[in-house]
Order: sequence, then structure tokens, then C-alpha cells
Amino acid sequence: MAILSNKKIMKDSFDFLHTALIIVDMQNDFLLEDAPICCPGGLDIVKNIKKLARYFRTNNQPVIFTQDEHQKQDFGLELDREEPEHCLEGTCGVDFYKDLKPYENDYIIKKHRYSAFFATDLDLLLRRLDMNTLILTGVATDVCVEATAQDAQQLGYHVIVIPECVAGTSFIAHQAALDHIKYIGGKVISLNTSIRALSILSKFLLSPFS
Repeated sequence: MAILSNKKIMKDSFDFLHTALIIVDMQNDFLLEDAPICCPGGLDIVKNIKKLARYFRTNNQPVIFTQDEHQKQDFGLELDREEPEHCLEGTCGVDFYKDLKPYENDYIIKKHRYSAFFATDLDLLLRRLDMNTLILTGVATDVCVEATAQDAQQLGYHVIVIPECVAGTSFIAHQAALDHIKYIGGKVISLNTSIRALSILSKFLLSPFS
């Protein structure tokens, strides 16, 4: 996987003052060992997402959590498929994972389909905050992250996915989704390269990271 240089990232990939961190569906029903749809490696990305979130919060940049939620009587496209029931309203499965919960000033977008943009206020929120670049993290790379990335591209946002901060339903599906995101115009940038670029930008734009 090609690694972009700091100079290229600063020029082409990051407009930090207009960049939001999106944390997709880091919920019990996707992360716990006995979860109905457990994403392999999902727990391994928690520490990486927390590291990114700390950078954004330190510099007062938006951190947005999406929360998948369904009802028993929901006969939408997801629940009509062969997937097991998951993230049912009122169950602990819909809760955010205990080690990665939203802070007081973070935003929460409840969603009922794969894409975080479908029938939600996410686009409205991002435009109100004057964001044009999204860093996508969370689960599952090949389902909700990919669907959100595709809709974001269609809506005119710059999309960045950090492979160490996403987990798929399988390794093969994870890699295929990353390849597809690159194909449609998104950027896939390593965690270390991303943090290095964010650190450089913060010195010029905002307060230094601790």
C-alpha cells in the first residue's frame, strides 16, 4: 500500500480546519465475542481510534459517532437479508463499546441503514460545521464504512480511510472494500502517516497536541 508523503498529505489530503472524524458503529453487537455480527479485529482498532479522537478533541475538531439502530418491526433492506438481528432498540447490543464512548461535546448520528448519510442529518451537520473532508473509522469496512464512504464521495466530500482504524466482516472483505474506496476516489492512508501529518498541521493551524 502506497504511503503518501507529509508534503503531499498537507497539500492534497488534509484540510484540517475542515476535517471531521467519523467513528462508524463501534457498538457491542459488532465488537463483543458473542455478538451476532462480530467483526474480526474490531477490538484491536479501538486504541487506534481513541488516539485519533484525542487529536481531534484537543484541537476542537468534530468527532462524530454513528450508531446503528433497528426495531423488531423494521423490515428494511438490512433486516430482510440473512443477517442475524442486531442493534435492536432497547438492547445492550446497540450501546457503544465500553472503551470507546462519545465525549460530551461529540456528536451522535443514529442510522437505520448501512450509509450514515441515508435518512439522517449527517450531511446537514457537516455542512453546518463547514466540513469538507472526512476521516472514516469503525466497522464494518465492507458494509457501513464503505457505504458511507461512497455516499460521502457522491456528496462532494473528500474521504480518507485509515486501515488500522477499520475492521471488516473478514480480512478479504476488508481489503476489497479498501480497494473499492480507493477506486471511487477515496484515500487510504496509514495511521502513522495520518497522525504525523495531523501533528504537523496542528503546529501551524491550532494548539499543539499534548
